[in-house]
Amino acid sequence: QVQLVESGGDLVQPGGSLRLSCGASSLIFSFKTMGWYRQAPGKQRELVAAISSGGDTNYADSVKGRFTISRDVVNRTVYLHMDSLKPEDTAVYYCNGRDWGNTDYWGQGTQVTVSS
Repeated sequence: QVQLVESGGDLVQPGGSLRLSCGASSLIFSFKTMGWYRQAPGKQRELVAAISSGGDTNYADSVKGRFTISRDVVNRTVYLHMDSLKPEDTAVYYCNGRDWGNTDYWGQGTQVTVSS
C-alpha cells in the first residue's frame, strides 16, 4: 500500500516562509506526477504545484514566483517551499501522487496558517 506522509505545516506570519515535506513509501518514479494541493475552509481542493517524473513543474497562478516544488529521489521526498506567504494561503495542504495507471494517492494533510 502506497503511503504519503506530509509534515512541515505551521503558523507563520504574512511574508514568512515555510517548507512542506512529503515522504513516499515507494519510489518517486513509480508516480507519473507528484504534487501539492490545498483546501481552505468552504472551498474546493485545488492544485498548488506539481512535478512530473521527468522533472517538469507547473504551478497555480496564485503561487507562481512564491512557491517552489522540488524532489529528492534518493530520500523519496517531495518538497514545497513557500515564500512571501499571504493569509489567503491558509489551508490544509495535501500531498498527491498519481501513478502510471492514473490512481491517486493522498497524504493526511498538514495545516498551514498565515496570520499575524
